[in-house]
Amino acid sequence: MKDLAIISSSVRSGRLSHRVALYFRNYIEENRLASVRILDLKEYNFPLFDERLKFQTDPSPEVIEFAERIRDADGILIVTPEYNGGYPASLKNVVDLLYEEWHGKPLAIATVSDGHFGGSQVITSLLFSLWKMRVRVVTAMFPVPRVMDAFDENGIPKDKARTDKRASNFLKELFAAM
Repeated sequence: MKDLAIISSSVRSGRLSHRVALYFRNYIEENRLASVRILDLKEYNFPLFDERLKFQTDPSPEVIEFAERIRDADGILIVTPEYNGGYPASLKNVVDLLYEEWHGKPLAIATVSDGHFGGSQVITSLLFSLWKMRVRVVTAMFPVPRVMDAFDENGIPKDKARTDKRASNFLKELFAAM
């Protein structure tokens, strides 16, 4: 069975994007599509980026563990909110922290916002950084507009049938690349 890492990138209090990360974990496990682990950046509480992992003289055990999880994953799903048209500093922090670990890794992006566009503006800035790291980003997207109305705090979608259909189509491309 393939191994998928889901990066829940928001570290904010009251974050809503984590609901979508929970949804994907539940959906993937229920459908036995892969083994899945959420890498919750709020739990990692990384310090601000000051150097790539390979140049750090004494990296924390959390940094080493995170790098191993990225390296060992067959694919990655990033769930990110959009902050002022960009992605959160917590996500930029871990993208820059690693380098070789990202190379050739199949990756899909789910974007979230409380507005009408579902975080679609975040894609441009995030894609540029990931391409520089030689990540294989799939073209399928999963924007979630008005996330507070779409999912409850446990990741249960309000319209399960429609959300599951969208998730199935979205994940097919990621799993085909893995």
